[in-house]
Amino acid sequence: MNLNQIYLGWRNNLFPPAKIKELLKATSIERLNICEDCPFHSRLHNTPLRPDAHCTDCGCTLSAKTKCLSCSCPQNKWNALMTTTEEQEMLKTIKKDGKK
Repeated sequence: MNLNQIYLGWRNNLFPPAKIKELLKATSIERLNICEDCPFHSRLHNTPLRPDAHCTDCGCTLSAKTKCLSCSCPQNKWNALMTTTEEQEMLKTIKKDGKK
């Protein structure tokens, strides 16, 4: 479990930076389409304690995991677009640029 990636996924899901909002949306849509056909998608399993769409392999909520640019699918169905460090640095730069 990578706590940095979990944080980045939820941050991008709840508070997407305007400069990368379209990238996050497009990436998430592409990944969610792949997840829909996966046998590990929660809709195919009886998970009454978790009503959210999630991966039964890694346990991640799909709406957040698919917006983490440094995350990859545990089943290798989609890959990370960058490293966790690169994503954190990009978000710092966006935040810093927004304060100017």
